[in-house]
Amino acid sequence: MSWRITTKIRGSNVVVRVVPHSCKIPDSCKMCAERSYARSISLPPDEVFRNLRNAKRFAMDIGGSLAKLAYYSTVERSRAYVSASSGGDDGEGQDDHHLYEIQEQNELGARIHFVKFEMTYFEKCLDFIKENLVSSRGEMTGKVVKATGGGSHKYTNLIRDKLGLECDKEDEMQCLIQGCIFVLRNITNEAFEYQRHSPQPYKFQTMDADIFPFLLVNIGSGVSIVKVESHDKYERIGGSSIGGGSFLGLGCKLTKAKNFDELLQLASQGDHRNVDMLVKDIYGGAYSALGLPGELIASSFGKMVSAKDGEGQEFEEKDIAKSLLHTISNDIGQIACLYAQLHGLKKIYFGGFFIRGHPVTMHTITYAINFWSRGTLQALFLRHEGYLGAIGAFLKGAEEDDSEKYCWGENYAGSSGLHSTSPPPDFIPRDRTASFDRFELDRLERPLVSLPALLDPPSYFPDTVDLTEDPDARKYWLDCFEEALGKVAARAVASQPTRDDAEMRAQQFMAKYNKRLETLREHPFAYGSLTVRSLLDTREQCLNEFHFADPYQNIKQQENEAALRILPERLQHLDSLEVRHRQVALAEGLLAGNVFDWGAKAITRLMEGDDSFGFEEAMSKLQARPWLVDDLDPWLERLQDHRHKCALIFADNSGLDIILGVFPFAREMVLRGTQVILCANSKPALNDVTYGELKILAKKVAELCPTIRTALAEGHLKVMASGAASPCLDLSRVDEMLSQECQRRGVDLVVLEGMGRAIHTNYHAAFSCESLKLAVLKNKWLANRLGGDVFSVIFKYMKGSKVEGATPNRSDIGPQTRKSPETDR
Repeated sequence: MSWRITTKIRGSNVVVRVVPHSCKIPDSCKMCAERSYARSISLPPDEVFRNLRNAKRFAMDIGGSLAKLAYYSTVERSRAYVSASSGGDDGEGQDDHHLYEIQEQNELGARIHFVKFEMTYFEKCLDFIKENLVSSRGEMTGKVVKATGGGSHKYTNLIRDKLGLECDKEDEMQCLIQGCIFVLRNITNEAFEYQRHSPQPYKFQTMDADIFPFLLVNIGSGVSIVKVESHDKYERIGGSSIGGGSFLGLGCKLTKAKNFDELLQLASQGDHRNVDMLVKDIYGGAYSALGLPGELIASSFGKMVSAKDGEGQEFEEKDIAKSLLHTISNDIGQIACLYAQLHGLKKIYFGGFFIRGHPVTMHTITYAINFWSRGTLQALFLRHEGYLGAIGAFLKGAEEDDSEKYCWGENYAGSSGLHSTSPPPDFIPRDRTASFDRFELDRLERPLVSLPALLDPPSYFPDTVDLTEDPDARKYWLDCFEEALGKVAARAVASQPTRDDAEMRAQQFMAKYNKRLETLREHPFAYGSLTVRSLLDTREQCLNEFHFADPYQNIKQQENEAALRILPERLQHLDSLEVRHRQVALAEGLLAGNVFDWGAKAITRLMEGDDSFGFEEAMSKLQARPWLVDDLDPWLERLQDHRHKCALIFADNSGLDIILGVFPFAREMVLRGTQVILCANSKPALNDVTYGELKILAKKVAELCPTIRTALAEGHLKVMASGAASPCLDLSRVDEMLSQECQRRGVDLVVLEGMGRAIHTNYHAAFSCESLKLAVLKNKWLANRLGGDVFSVIFKYMKGSKVEGATPNRSDIGPQTRKSPETDR
């Protein structure tokens, strides 16, 4: 037996109960429940209006059926800082001294909150804001709220009476345009195509720094078509009176539907061919001479002409609704297509309440654009199109803070995500937050830009596998992350032994992340392309939400100290080898160091079960040559040629990886006359080395290695932050300072190390210069998929499309010309 949730009114409360589907709910009860629910709804700030007590600077987009509230807040976060130990340790180690000191501090970060809700709750929400914000401060911060949308005029007095704020009304179209520009510039996977009959209907677009020009088609009651050429140059070039209002008005007259969602629900169940006259209905098939397929609509509602009076209703409401939707959408699609072609525009973004993420609407718009443009133009939609007006209004009120000069990133831990289905016609809210949608943005510490070494940034896609398109891979990785949740939480608790509330916060983290996994199982596209990277990023954000700054900080510290103690022996061994053997040993050292990954289940079991598992043991685990991908010989041949001008190395794990693998490799490049930029995460993720840790490690390595010491002092080796906070790496969003340094030094070799940076992401990335991608496969499922097994090796060398700025070496590479290793002893 299947069940459904019903409500019963008791006084001012709503009682929820579960009943069999066979029980019918009277219409009067449904209406009563909906009205009482609106009166009695409770709005806990941690679920809907998060961090409201710290809020300031409000903006609103008030429509006929939906309201969007935006506000800025400061959010307290825990941050792990490292500093060189005063007692110190030069690699010999003392039990009572550490290499560096770790200190967690609370700091404030900026966040913009957006909440979307039905206008039914508008007054209740104003009361809630007044109770939780105004009452706690005595008054709101500022005296004005920026407002846009048709309701900004209607509700001016109500906002003034409730909150004591004057409404500063902003132009609706300007707000929509600025909001659109903002999300395209800041939010990954914001724009998408919709292909209804594809196994994966959502085709997300990569971020493009050059977003202009484009056509914005806003479908509200009518249609406005705007050509956007730059941030401050745009014009309305056309429109139509036939839009969402036409669809709703005619639909309510032609059917029993009472609102927009009911009408769309009807349309999704209908078949327009029962109402529309098709080409084949006239000609018996396709009209080949004119290139018209038989299924093409020749006349909308054409079959209703033949209906006879007095014989009852011959056409079902769902078919009428579907025909009406096609009529409106085809008209809009044709007009948009003609304007785009007239102005030479290739990108058409659709927004407005007519869209609202409904699959049926997006499908009909997409079909119309494809048909009228003969496939040369694409209909593009936005994950957050419902927030564009609120974003634009907020930006208008935040101009004095230069909000647009910062980079922002979506906080997956606090955002509702995109969902594919609209509520059924008999929908009754089931919980307190059912009718509220949330979107949060965090201000990033540094501007993020594309790495200049990318061959073609607009076509760059960081992730190797899109889990939305691969059901088997999706199930495996979602299960994998769910199974690992307990261990991640335990590690987080262990990192804060003096915090009494750590266990409670860990449980909250698990609940939050598990809820996100449940959402992604049902709606894999909810936050854009679903990838291993996005799952890792979401987990890190959820950890940060509950003040776990760096769960692996103590493990990293111990492993870094242990690795430093054996570095001199490692360097001495390398210096004793003949040049080719040394180059092989350096490559194997990079791979062996990469084994030590606490994010891999197979390695975690090894290290937890065997304290003696070390560098040599890892070396013995490596796959024997030939490797799964084996470009070692071409790489060795390349080393016989001219030296590289500058190598950019993205480091992976702390401990043996960075100290015994990466630093010896960087040292070798320096000895060849190559400058080196050594890059680490800006913030913690798993046991990956961070920029703060790497700066200290570089100084400690310099104390043991004169070559590194000289290179640091003379600027031939530079340690930098990547801008990332993930085990994976999106090269379209790296720290702007890193990008500038790469351009200044003329990077002609990019080295990506580790499964996260070289396999899960960037395996297919194309560069304008040479690149090395190397990793040890520590996940059996992934290794098997690639045709290997655990500890199979990927060593991928690519020459790039061009090699510019290479500096010829003035003498051959060899023991007699290489700088003497004696200086390092």
